[in-house]
Amino acid sequence: MHKYLIKRIFMMLPTLLGAGIFIFFLLRMIPGDVCLVRLGGQGGFVDPAAILACQQQLGLDQPLLVQFVTWFVSFFTLDFGVSMWTAQPIIQEVGLRFELSLQIAIMATLISIAIAIPLGIISAVKQNTWVDYLVRTFSIAGIAMPSFWLGILLILGILLTTQWWSGIPWLPPITYVPIWEDPARNLLQLIWPALATGYRYSAVATRMTRSAMLEVLREDYVRTARAKGVMEKLIVNRHALKNAMLPVITVIGIEFAFLMGGLVVTEQVFNLNGLGKLFVDSVTNYDYAMTQSLVLLVAVIFVITNIVIDVAYAWLDPRIRYS
Repeated sequence: MHKYLIKRIFMMLPTLLGAGIFIFFLLRMIPGDVCLVRLGGQGGFVDPAAILACQQQLGLDQPLLVQFVTWFVSFFTLDFGVSMWTAQPIIQEVGLRFELSLQIAIMATLISIAIAIPLGIISAVKQNTWVDYLVRTFSIAGIAMPSFWLGILLILGILLTTQWWSGIPWLPPITYVPIWEDPARNLLQLIWPALATGYRYSAVATRMTRSAMLEVLREDYVRTARAKGVMEKLIVNRHALKNAMLPVITVIGIEFAFLMGGLVVTEQVFNLNGLGKLFVDSVTNYDYAMTQSLVLLVAVIFVITNIVIDVAYAWLDPRIRYS
């Protein structure tokens, strides 16, 4: 196992190198200049000498290969550089938002697991009954319903319910507070986007759990256990569930990695200043340094998540051995 983990860690480098090369040179192909955007403001005249000085300050006058090597090496020493737009350290800008996005991703993943696994098991065990049809309808609705639209419905529901109950409409807090400073205020703000997102992704995991359980329940060892008179509850929980969890773990892990930077519209709906919003702002302002660092950060999260998923395979299924 240790040799496998070391090998996978070394295999991360070509993947991240390819992602870094792709995003670095792709950004340079986009028309526009961050110095012109910074100095031009609302479209006024900009002295070419000032633009040249700005480019020299940001290192944009150097050859592309030098810029890439400097940025890529610095990234893995946790020196992300300075934002071309705000002139603040990128690691500081990311750190202000990373905690919020990570908490939403964890909460949404836990909600997704809490919904998907029980419903998927029940749907498989009660195949082609009204319970199965109800669960499948629930999951299809989640796939068809965008999380940001569900978020809008949640906000409207909160407004109408609180106004009917107390006569005073209430909305979740707007200012983010870390959970260790004020847990109640933190959860009151983030539970709603986590619910909206968690339900959306639980629908995918529910269908995957159902399909995997149906496949496992038709295996010979399950029929043998039933023939021996083993209780159905033990068959499902002890024999079938762990074997059916491998594809489900994969889906949940990929969803978690996506949630770290893919909640752009949901963050806009709930007025959250997370990594998704930072992505949009950096692209809009031609902030190459910020954008490429965010993309590579998300790539690192995806790669680490895949390694964790592979390790979870061996824990769930003892027959899997890495050598």
